[in-house]
Amino acid sequence: MTDKPIALVTGGAQGIGYACGEALAEDGARVVLADINAEAVKEAAARLAEDAVGLACDMGDPAQIEAMFDRIETEIGTVGILVNNAGIAAPGPFLETSLEQFQSVIDVNLTGTFLAMQRAAKGMVDKGIDGAIVNMSSINAQVAIPTIPAYCASKGGVMQLTKATALALAPHNIRVNAVGPGSIDTAMLAGVNADPKAMAMVMSRTPLQRIGTPREIGDVVAFLASKKASYITGETIYVDGGRIGMNYTC
Repeated sequence: MTDKPIALVTGGAQGIGYACGEALAEDGARVVLADINAEAVKEAAARLAEDAVGLACDMGDPAQIEAMFDRIETEIGTVGILVNNAGIAAPGPFLETSLEQFQSVIDVNLTGTFLAMQRAAKGMVDKGIDGAIVNMSSINAQVAIPTIPAYCASKGGVMQLTKATALALAPHNIRVNAVGPGSIDTAMLAGVNADPKAMAMVMSRTPLQRIGTPREIGDVVAFLASKKASYITGETIYVDGGRIGMNYTC
């Protein structure tokens, strides 16, 4: 067990998830990284901090989510900070998207987020922890891309789930917020980075004229999980270089 607040970050082996873990560890949390890639998440935890832990978990599998929380509560303690970052996109033409493909995205991005929130919140309530939950939404909760319909639907769902859960958990002093990244330098954007025309299109819709870094998302997540954000709940903060607010440029 530990005296530090325990922060669980899903999808934590790389990219935004790992950056969230870094920021939370620097703020004094004991970080548990969870990821479907068992080897990668163990290596990531070893790099992150001496007391960090890496656990394998498929966030599309309810049984694995339950088992993960059981293990954390038995071996480490009760989660006081939850970052629901795990997500998949499964891009493809809308007319060719199968039900199985659509459902797989919803299972991880939305249902997995719900299940982790519910289980974490039950632990917080049971232990009297004034906790914080931060969900990873996206600018695609507000705008859309035609080749990722399930992803857009899931992130819109995360935004609304964040609002509803914030209301439900407010009487227990548990805050729930979300972060909506724009174009961030991760593996998901690697193909765009390698294509000058695609990158030019991204820049045309990004007023700050650059892509963001994973750590810029991690720092906002750490802020929302901290006492500095003690009167913020039910919000989605868009970290997108100004894209959401842009109509057109001259």
